[in-house]
Amino acid sequence: FNAGKTEVELAKKLGNERTIIVPGNGDLQDRVFEEMGEELSSALDLLLPLGHSIITILGGAALAKSAKYLSKSLGNNRQLEFIPGRGALGENVATQSNTIVQEMAARTAGKYKTLYLPEQVSATAYRSLIRESSIADLLQDISQSDAVIHGIGLAQGMARRRGYDSIKLSELREKKAVTECFGCFFDDNGKIVDRITQVGLQFESLKKIPHIFAFACGARKAKAIKAYMPNAPHQTWLITDEGASEKILKEN
Repeated sequence: FNAGKTEVELAKKLGNERTIIVPGNGDLQDRVFEEMGEELSSALDLLLPLGHSIITILGGAALAKSAKYLSKSLGNNRQLEFIPGRGALGENVATQSNTIVQEMAARTAGKYKTLYLPEQVSATAYRSLIRESSIADLLQDISQSDAVIHGIGLAQGMARRRGYDSIKLSELREKKAVTECFGCFFDDNGKIVDRITQVGLQFESLKKIPHIFAFACGARKAKAIKAYMPNAPHQTWLITDEGASEKILKEN
């Protein structure tokens, strides 16, 4: 699992432990998702212990397209349990964490749990929801995750999916938000400029997770990756493509 020169350079620029770059540009070529899925599978095989592991998934289009390329052998001598990292009602079903955990469990002969809740809730609803026993159990599992796999979203698109109205969308533009991860919106300096209350994995809890994989590709995601990654815990591995990496490395 040796890192190439460009992968080392990109990890150094973004400040994370490791980057894996697959050939091509995911904006234009679907085969990129196959290669990213295979690289994710190899990385999980390298890092996960044998026996029981909990893997928390936060949805996203790239991960949804790559999930079916996890290798069956990843489940050898392992009892893998895939769980969603956040509520998902209102999201496109194909890119929901709930759909992805089912696909990954099927590929690796693992188990999965689902979480059917609105993705964004009021603070009052949040306090009452997290006391529900089934939700409390899932949140406990999330806190004991061996690995987290998440996408890196474009701010405006993610805000629309979360029900932001035109006034809130224009406020987000004024704040120069470029990316969203874990309910936090970041500007291009990596500063959190807005956030939503969501049931599931909170950004602040991420640093306790042993293995984290950020999963995003395509030239159009370069700015979002560059904004988020300096905030990511150091143990994060970025799995991306040449489309994004070349654009990030070209910029100062």
